[in-house]
Amino acid sequence: AGMKFFLQYLGFFFAFFSAAFLIISTWTDCWMVNADDSLEVSTKCRGLWWECVTNVFDGIQTCDEYDSIYAEHSVKLVLTRAMMITADLLSGFGFLFLVLGLDCVKFLPDEPLIKLRICLVSGVMLLLAGLPGITGSVWYAVDVYVERSSLLFHNVFLGIQYKFGWSCWLGMAGSLGCFLSGSLLTCCMYLFRETSSGRFHSAYSLRKGYSSAATVVTNVHLPSSQTATSKMYAVDTRV
Repeated sequence: AGMKFFLQYLGFFFAFFSAAFLIISTWTDCWMVNADDSLEVSTKCRGLWWECVTNVFDGIQTCDEYDSIYAEHSVKLVLTRAMMITADLLSGFGFLFLVLGLDCVKFLPDEPLIKLRICLVSGVMLLLAGLPGITGSVWYAVDVYVERSSLLFHNVFLGIQYKFGWSCWLGMAGSLGCFLSGSLLTCCMYLFRETSSGRFHSAYSLRKGYSSAATVVTNVHLPSSQTATSKMYAVDTRV
């Protein structure tokens, strides 16, 4: 039981921070940051939804949102948005399911098998959340790196060159955390399935034994007159 609680809380810890990292990564503005810090007087960050410029000297930040969600954007931007939003939803629902499946939460306290299945469903959802999250963040980072390397290789200088920023790193960390928590809740928690089912069947057998014993005791304590009357009635019925 102690090992089961430890795995639940460890999975809860990773699921909480993983979902938070994915959501923060999706809605922050530093997926790309300018790489020429020594030459610039401002830091330029690009996110999935807007672009921000921060002055190095006074710290004033100005942000410009992209035209519209339906405007013509690059394939990299549109697909990364879709994959990160999918990862956010799956990880969020997976975390909520995990909260309901914890043994310390008073939800279906007399149904250990159902709570265990809730934890397994939560683990599957977290594993599924890690897939689009890691795909979107790594693909975005690789695309930025390839674009910058190709410009340097061809000696093309456009004034601003970007590298992937902390939002992209946060997306990778959240996706890896989803894989870790999902693995804990599916592979490791599955080992306790036989134990929980055995306890359930033993408790059911014990209750059934109690009911059978009560029936026998009731029949034993029947008065002899009632027993004789029932025998006579059975004889008359056969005749």
